[in-house]
Amino acid sequence: MMENYHDYLAKILIPEDVLQARIAELGAEISRDYEGEELLLICILRGGVVFLVDLMRRITIPHALDFMAISSYGAGARQSSGNVRLTLDLQTNIRDRNVLLVEDIIDSGNTIASVLEMLETRQPKSLRVCTLLDKAERREVTVPIHYRGFDIADKFVFGYGLDLDEYYRNLPFIGVVDLDKYTPPD
Repeated sequence: MMENYHDYLAKILIPEDVLQARIAELGAEISRDYEGEELLLICILRGGVVFLVDLMRRITIPHALDFMAISSYGAGARQSSGNVRLTLDLQTNIRDRNVLLVEDIIDSGNTIASVLEMLETRQPKSLRVCTLLDKAERREVTVPIHYRGFDIADKFVFGYGLDLDEYYRNLPFIGVVDLDKYTPPD
């Protein structure tokens, strides 16, 4: 078990108050864009769940929820393996529905591109992406991002839903991993 996140924290990249202010803005923008429409939020587990919970509290229009789990990272992995595997599918039929995919971070774009391709085959009315963090300089595949919390540099980050070896998702901020102090598990 990892003892203390301070041992691995190089710096706080996005503090809690800045996160919450931006999420409030995103919620207001989404509420305006979908005014008078039905909306289904689909969260990619596990990293996106903290963002989803705060975001849905800021969306003022009625909306439903569903979840998907995708495997593309291994323990200690700093980047997607490229092998995208569905481990939990939706319980909701998305045909003719407005779907907003809620994600914690998009870097290479491979995972989200695979999910979007899969969901398009189910014929939603609309399909958009909302990500908390966008690591655009790592992009390998072009993906449409309709709602973006923050653009970040190519840093290994954790907290606020993003894990460090499955720990510290509960931190209220986004921190940068001190790579001089962190050793990934085997």
